[in-house]
Amino acid sequence: MSGNESFDWSSTPAAVWRRHRAGLRAVRRLDPVQWGALTGIDRQQQALARNTERFLAGDPSNNVLLWGARGTGKSSLIKALLNRYNERGLRIIEVDKDDLVNLPEIVDDICDLPFRFIIFCDDLSFDVGETGYKALKSVLEGSLELPPENVRVYATSNRRHLMPEFMSDNLNSKVQDGELHPAEAIEEQVSLADRFGLQLSFYAFSQEVYLQAVDALFPDIADREDLHREAIRFATSKGVRNGRTAQQFYRQFSGGGAAR
Repeated sequence: MSGNESFDWSSTPAAVWRRHRAGLRAVRRLDPVQWGALTGIDRQQQALARNTERFLAGDPSNNVLLWGARGTGKSSLIKALLNRYNERGLRIIEVDKDDLVNLPEIVDDICDLPFRFIIFCDDLSFDVGETGYKALKSVLEGSLELPPENVRVYATSNRRHLMPEFMSDNLNSKVQDGELHPAEAIEEQVSLADRFGLQLSFYAFSQEVYLQAVDALFPDIADREDLHREAIRFATSKGVRNGRTAQQFYRQFSGGGAAR
């Protein structure tokens, strides 16, 4: 990995791969989001924490795909994970989808280090004709060489299967001897997602969960009825209820804009 021989992981909890310099850059300003500040995703938090703790302990653990509706806390959960476990040796390297071709080289340079690395791919999906997923497959399950024990891939996506799904793919499937045989395109779509042993689904918030997220951001406001009315009006104007909407409502109305 060019220029990274002296990269100091003992004092660097996270880094990003920069294509133009063909190397890693330390993250200078970590997002401070804390584990306990996330609301409405308790089930996903528990599953992710258990898998990560097993990974840190050297026990069998899975690569993880967090998929589902936008703005529901998938990326925030990864950031909070680092803040929770970096003192226990967890390190994160963020790699853009377009740079996955460099993934084998990145992994080669960290596989013998005394830290546990999560390769983080945010908003991961592939379009027809893209081939970057092939490098990802080799890191997820290995090829001739087994994947390293100190590396796992955690990815977020709006697509369950990471690839586009077309009606024509289903039309090309066939039934033979009473068994459904999916078309090759569907097999390719599912085979990549299947390499993530733990898949966590995220859905748009109900109004109740959305208001819980709002309440957590406004702990000192006494008039909850007025606050909720404004929060619902704000979400309606955006057409979506999720954690991101609650954060945006907070940024717009905190400091005097919301009821007190």
